[in-house]
Amino acid sequence: MIKKSQASTVLATSSSLGRDLFPRVGARLNTGVISDCTELKISGDNIEVRRPMYAGKCSVAVKFDNSAQKIILMRPNQLPMSAPGSGAPKIENVAAPKLDLKTIIKEVVRGTSEKLDLAEANIIVSGGRGLGEGKNFELLNSLAAVLGATVGASRAVVDLGWVSHSMQVGQTGKTVAPSLYIAVGISGAIQHLAGMSSSKVIVAINKDAQAPIFQKATYGIVGDLFDVVPKLTEEFKRVLS
Repeated sequence: MIKKSQASTVLATSSSLGRDLFPRVGARLNTGVISDCTELKISGDNIEVRRPMYAGKCSVAVKFDNSAQKIILMRPNQLPMSAPGSGAPKIENVAAPKLDLKTIIKEVVRGTSEKLDLAEANIIVSGGRGLGEGKNFELLNSLAAVLGATVGASRAVVDLGWVSHSMQVGQTGKTVAPSLYIAVGISGAIQHLAGMSSSKVIVAINKDAQAPIFQKATYGIVGDLFDVVPKLTEEFKRVLS
């Protein structure tokens, strides 16, 4: 389809599926693939993207070099909403050909949660080891229910078995960029920051004023999370009701 349409640029999401699929497509097309991008600038035929490196400690500008097609994999929620242009896009439905595949997916069983996946959520409330034990994630569930948020977690609590790996935010978990990220009892290890530092607004709640998370936070609350979170939940209920 890329050859048939003569598309000069292909945009896709830098998901686990996208990162697995498009390098294979790029190899067949003999073209470049840039993944995990956070910024995209297009000026005529010139395209420049930026992607983080070294667990988010820096970012690098990347340009394509004489590729007939360009494949760009963007992190979710990174491109700003823009005004619609004139005319409607051309949409074409394509039937996949029958191939002699070694592996065939017979069924996809999706989770029963009504909350958005972390990578797509606009608001995320994440908990760390400061919560003390797994049952205290109920504090975050209550706050998330009021805000319409999805609950995440740091690697430390996932490793402790308090919550499932599907909730992990960070370098070895999911990379997120919500409009609001509330970090509760999370110290801010570099691996965690790499997965959420692109959030538009970061609110950190921690009793340790020297916690690294405060260096990335838009707003910081130094205090006991067991006092702060319930008060925040009640205040949001009052304001949003």
